[in-house]
Amino acid sequence: MNATATIEPTAMQRVDAIEIALAQMQPCNLEPEHNFIPGFYCRTLKMPQGAMVVSKIHKTQHPYTVTKGHAAVWTEQDGVVQIKAPFSGITQPGTRRVLYIHEDCEWTTFHATDKLDVAEIEADIIQPHQVQAFEIAELMPQLMEQFNNMEDI
Repeated sequence: MNATATIEPTAMQRVDAIEIALAQMQPCNLEPEHNFIPGFYCRTLKMPQGAMVVSKIHKTQHPYTVTKGHAAVWTEQDGVVQIKAPFSGITQPGTRRVLYIHEDCEWTTFHATDKLDVAEIEADIIQPHQVQAFEIAELMPQLMEQFNNMEDI
């Protein structure tokens, strides 16, 4: 008997595959804006319509707001949800998102810290992760279909 085992990718491997595929496309070059107030670091990312973005893995629980735009957002916990400004939420530790930007979007996260060095803060709030290659040929069309066919929240 000759059986062939099929290995299903984990959610993290699927997101890694998307990140690898996106790296091979036209770069979007998103640089966060950094703002500091006593006791807080605020990080704003402005994402253009049509962009697909893979977030870092968050180490901490923290609030976020979407002050402009519309994005389809996938997380392992919730699947795909539509987020339209104005919106606020709480990011849980371990969260990694894949976003498809339907309308220019501004997303800000807020982190309690007295530090002023962005590299030090990122070491505190972002989980190190080595992207692992995985086959994406069938995954991307399915994900795009989900992003484009979800009902608004």
